[in-house]
Amino acid sequence: MSEDKKPRARAIGGVFFRSANPEETRNWYARHLGLAIDAYGTNFAWRHKDEPDKAGYSQWSPFEADTDYFGDREQQFMINYRVENLDLLLEQFRKDGVEIVGDMQVEAFGRFVHIIDNDGRRVELWEPIDAEYEKILNGVTK
Repeated sequence: MSEDKKPRARAIGGVFFRSANPEETRNWYARHLGLAIDAYGTNFAWRHKDEPDKAGYSQWSPFEADTDYFGDREQQFMINYRVENLDLLLEQFRKDGVEIVGDMQVEAFGRFVHIIDNDGRRVELWEPIDAEYEKILNGVTK
């Protein structure tokens, strides 16, 4: 298998963290750091190294303090990794005994799955469809 087709993480897709008041937190970062926010946070725009005409995005989002999205209530943040070849990656995880949480979620802008890392943290993997993701973006920080 060529290096380009090897299942792997390619970038940070997002950083999600718990907040006592997500709206206030979004507004604080907009006011003090100039983030262009929407109801979820912001997306940092960047370009693909091998395809500089192609945009990519990394989401920054404060979540409610009591969210179940991260799994364990003690986990204060979750990282989302942009991945390629998610099906092959999941096959390898099953062979290696990596814990896969729940079912794959399929959205118009990509597929998502959660795994548990060696320290017990929930990690989100996203195989994006950037052209579709761009259609739903409101807050983009450039």
